[in-house]
Parts: sequence; C-alpha cells; structure tokens
Amino acid sequence: MKDQLEALINQMVEQGIAYEDAVSEFEKRFIKRVLEKSNGNQSKAAGELRIHRNTLSRKIDEFNLDHRSRSLRRTRLETKPGQPPLRRRRPG
Repeated sequence: MKDQLEALINQMVEQGIAYEDAVSEFEKRFIKRVLEKSNGNQSKAAGELRIHRNTLSRKIDEFNLDHRSRSLRRTRLETKPGQPPLRRRRPG
C-alpha cells in the first residue's frame, strides 16, 4: 500500500497538483468511503474516523457529499411517484 501511495504522490507532484487540493480530495474520498461503509450512519462514521459527529456533518456539507448509502439512494429512486421512499430495516 505504501508503494501505491508513493506512486500516487509522485504523479500528483509531477502534474503540479497543489498540496491543498490533494489533501482536500483525499479527505473527501476517505470520508465518502467511510460513510458508504457505515450505510450513511454519521455517528458510526464519525467514530470510525475518530472525529466528532458535528465535525463530520460540517465536512459533509463542505464537500457536498450525499452521505446516504448507494443502495438507499437507489431504493429511493426506484419508488413510484407519490409513494414515500422505502426504508431499510435495521438489523434487530
């Protein structure tokens, strides 16, 4: 993994990517992936990221992330017009 990261960093430096842009893009993608893993549960995601939930909420707004999981978004899109969106059951 370290070799892959090193190669990516080298590519970014060679392409003239600004440090601030690189850090921002990494943070955005990392947070998005953790949110997907936690099925959009911000409290779980914040715990895994080891940041306060309010901080995560601000980051979601800052990066304009849709924090709902892919499957939940898909379910909402597949509902018929005029019907309330389907909800996933939480494991009991």
